[in-house]
Amino acid sequence: MSSTLELARALIRLPSVTPEDCGCQALIAERLSRLGFQVESMPFGEVINLWARRGIEPPLVCLAGHTDVVPPGPDELWTADPFDPVIRDGRLYGRGAADMKGALAAMVIAVESFVAAHPDHPGSIAFLLTSDEEGPAVNGTAKVIDCLQRRGELIDFAIIGEPSSIEHLGDSIKHGRRGSLTGFLTIHGKQGHVAYPERAKNPFHASVKALADLCSEVWDQGNEYFPPTSFQIANLSMGTGADNVIPGRLDVQFNLRFSTELDPDIIKRRICAILDRGDFEYEIAWRLAGRPFLTQIGALIEATRAAIREVCGIEPSLSTGGGTSDGRFIAPIGAQVVEIGPINASIHQIDEWVAVEELDQLARLYQRILERLLLGG
Repeated sequence: MSSTLELARALIRLPSVTPEDCGCQALIAERLSRLGFQVESMPFGEVINLWARRGIEPPLVCLAGHTDVVPPGPDELWTADPFDPVIRDGRLYGRGAADMKGALAAMVIAVESFVAAHPDHPGSIAFLLTSDEEGPAVNGTAKVIDCLQRRGELIDFAIIGEPSSIEHLGDSIKHGRRGSLTGFLTIHGKQGHVAYPERAKNPFHASVKALADLCSEVWDQGNEYFPPTSFQIANLSMGTGADNVIPGRLDVQFNLRFSTELDPDIIKRRICAILDRGDFEYEIAWRLAGRPFLTQIGALIEATRAAIREVCGIEPSLSTGGGTSDGRFIAPIGAQVVEIGPINASIHQIDEWVAVEELDQLARLYQRILERLLLGG
């Protein structure tokens, strides 16, 4: 059994459902300490974070990821225990196999091999791990970045092990992500009997045109890196449970995934302008999960491309698709950020898996990226 596979299985056995870490970071920290990393635990609330650094000189290459996983769902739907990893038909099955304990294992093995070959390497290597990526993402990477900024530690390059590949390992590099803005809208009407609508005000009837206008609004055209901004209603809630009552309140939850063409404040103003045209009273609250970020082609993307060509034998594409990632907290401090990891075919699903052969290949890929960034080749 390869070292990467062995470590991936050990991590999967730890049932670190968000925000729990269950010893994953301690397991990794022990191995990094043996390599000369200065290891620092950064807990915030119930969230465990790890910052480990080897070296004091720039450039600083940070390997980032999360040890928490989403709940497995009903155990009986899994072919085997989701936290008892099994190998079947060339695949490693278990919760977190692809998202993202397989990549974390590959990162650790890559660094062990790199340091063994280059113990006096220039520059610095760091690990930034959190148990709060799959959850609210409040006390995780964002808090660690705040601490690093206050003490003047600057990340030059960040490699995040999110599952970015589509059909073959390395066929896609994520070099940016859309922003995410959620609105919590309450439409106020007047409750009454359905037989006497003139004495009531149905909040849905009053606001349906405004909601339709929000759904049909063209927010932007996107650009060469991002698709057009998407507005989606995620939840509608009204009613008293009785079929003869006009409810007095409608709650609407919606989300926009927006590109670098828009700013959150502009989006808010445009939404309120549409709502203000309607004949109803409303309240609205906002949650900004992250702003869009984009890493332009430079040293990190070129090093990653070259490593993929060498290790995987393919030419990768660049992508900004998918949901949010913790890259949204790292990029704003000026770091170049890419996400490169295993095939995204089963994450958050029953019987999540990663191809066994991908694990060692991914470790070699991370090692070659480090060599190109720190050694120049």
